[in-house]
Amino acid sequence: MNDAAYWIWLLRTLGPAAALQDILQYFGSARGLYEAGSAEWRLSGLLTAKQIASLTKFSPSQSADVLRDCAQNDWKIVTPDSLLYPNRLRELRNLPPVLFVWGDETVLLREAMLSIVGTRKASAYGLRVATLLAESLASSGAVIVSGGALGVDRAAHEGALYAGGKTIAVLGCGLGTDYLRENGGLRRKVAQNGAVISEFLPYSPASRTTFPLRNRIISALSVGTVVVEAGEHSGSLITARYAMEQGRDVFAVPGDVISSAFTGANRLIRDGAKPVFAPMDVLEEYVYRFPDELHAAETEKSFGELLRENDMPTREPFPPTASVRRHRVKTPPQETPPAEPKGVLPDTASDGARAVYRALQAEGRHIDELAEETKLSAAACLAALTELELYGCAELQEGRKYRKI
Repeated sequence: MNDAAYWIWLLRTLGPAAALQDILQYFGSARGLYEAGSAEWRLSGLLTAKQIASLTKFSPSQSADVLRDCAQNDWKIVTPDSLLYPNRLRELRNLPPVLFVWGDETVLLREAMLSIVGTRKASAYGLRVATLLAESLASSGAVIVSGGALGVDRAAHEGALYAGGKTIAVLGCGLGTDYLRENGGLRRKVAQNGAVISEFLPYSPASRTTFPLRNRIISALSVGTVVVEAGEHSGSLITARYAMEQGRDVFAVPGDVISSAFTGANRLIRDGAKPVFAPMDVLEEYVYRFPDELHAAETEKSFGELLRENDMPTREPFPPTASVRRHRVKTPPQETPPAEPKGVLPDTASDGARAVYRALQAEGRHIDELAEETKLSAAACLAALTELELYGCAELQEGRKYRKI
């Protein structure tokens, strides 16, 4: 049987973002895990009773439908035992067992990857900065990574494409899902000039929990993450937090200190992120680290100089997004729950968030302890905690502990 079938079985049974690193080190591979059997699973002490039960619900032979869909659509399957699997993702405790790739899977081997993230409801300022930054960095040889969504994500991908560079879109849903139809043309362009990737099974729908999970992949692939225009509850701040936890560099573009649309990005700078006033502020950190991939081409110019030299409205190969005409963020990003007063769990909170909130205490509790008490998978527990953070109801502490606030 194809080894990919075993990795798909692992993804299907334990779910995205499961803590797999120790399990794979012990059993060697997904095939090794399957062939070890339930007795060895229990003896290893690495799997909970709930996980063991999940592993028995499916068999690798039931991966045939996914393999068929991928073959019919020319989607590649990249797994941790492949030479094409990014080494930076192998470092994750919750590494993705499968990457479904639409496009050129070899772009995953590039070292000089930089992510650009920000709000979906971006102002004209944010969109222009994101586009110019991506275009300049891509012209210098960097691969631009973003989330394939609207606003800053779209501007980042477009900027890389304007430059004739490579870009990677990390989706919060499965390949083939009819999500953000207005970005369909952009995704096709990205697939032709890089790759569209997902850890979710093909045709899996997007949800409020899938986006925070995919954000860890955006940050982990990249040596640095640049946040452009992020409000206090922007999902891009989750990406920045992941980047910090993963030991990556974090940058932020300064914005209007009076506008709430820039609160998140400005606070990142206050807390130690490097401010970005020109593309060279980012590139200078890596041009000597990756001399075979990067070169400083016209990156000394400020955003103002680049904007004066480039007539942005005449260079749109893709349909404009609705957010281009917005001048100020008036609502929170659609990817994240609406903002609520701190410590107040809104009626719209998911059942998982409610269960975890009940288990939280004033003193920190480890995520594994919370998952065990709530009977949630590690991935579902992490998503619930992220949701609670966005509501201002939970706070991450050292040692992967969370406390109620």
